[in-house]
Amino acid sequence: MAQDINVMLYGLGAIGSFYAFILDRTKRVRLTVVARSNYEAVKKDGLRIQSMNHGDHVVHPAKVVRTPAEAGETYDYIVCAHKAIDQASNTKQLAPAVDESKTCIVIIQNGVGNEDPFREAFPKCAILSCVTWVGASQNTPGVVHHWKSENTQIGIFRNEALAPALERARLDEFTGLLRAGGTPFSVEDNVQVQRWEKVVWNVAWNSLTTLTMLDTHAWLASSPDATPMTRRLMGEVIAVARCCGVPLRDGLVDELIARILAMQPIGSSMQTDCRVGRPMEVEVILGTPVRKARELGVPVPILEVLYTLLVAVNSRMKPSPS
Repeated sequence: MAQDINVMLYGLGAIGSFYAFILDRTKRVRLTVVARSNYEAVKKDGLRIQSMNHGDHVVHPAKVVRTPAEAGETYDYIVCAHKAIDQASNTKQLAPAVDESKTCIVIIQNGVGNEDPFREAFPKCAILSCVTWVGASQNTPGVVHHWKSENTQIGIFRNEALAPALERARLDEFTGLLRAGGTPFSVEDNVQVQRWEKVVWNVAWNSLTTLTMLDTHAWLASSPDATPMTRRLMGEVIAVARCCGVPLRDGLVDELIARILAMQPIGSSMQTDCRVGRPMEVEVILGTPVRKARELGVPVPILEVLYTLLVAVNSRMKPSPS
């Protein structure tokens, strides 16, 4: 009989809750979730998923805890779907649940450079890096609405201390869980390409919708300068990525502008965080590209202005509850 796979899902927001649902559909998975604001609701009634693709379901994890230490055990996989606000603090919280001889860390977050704090904290662990294109919201604690958008791009964040075959085995096992859960995914040879592509998207739409409090289409229609400025901003981020050795393709700006115009007008997760006074993911989305640009001598004047403004806005956000 196949042995259970012990999985911890850290960060039970809308996106984390969606992946908790996908992973729990696999009979071999024994799921622990780390919840904060929705802890009482999930502990009492389970996690309700209302999905346009999968229907309505209620997930009852094996354990619902407030902190990784409270779980009292270590895990085969720790899936990190929390907001990338304070990665150093998060790795310290996760430490009691990590056994470096067996634990694989799966990072499902926006931004670039997200893997580095995990590699520093857990140098012997395999790390899988994911880019998610899942649309979901959780307006009521423990009740998640999932829209049609659903895709995961996943790849290995190479650890020279581990045999490539071992990392590949972890990738194959985890993608097997995604497959069994019925969610689409693609395995990427260099997932940093997809990470930077999404950062090009997020730098534009997150920052511009947040600073203007307009939706994407209202921003683009706000003046004759809005679309050209957005295109230049995207081009700046692409230039940084290429200087970092990440080969983003020609025509990406055209593709991303066409994609947003084909969609219904949207805001952004950063805009929502700003509106309700939550800390925003400014550093992993804008800060890392700005720092890389300065190190490499790449001019990014629009990006630097937006980053400086968002750091100022972020400084007045109340801290997240512990």
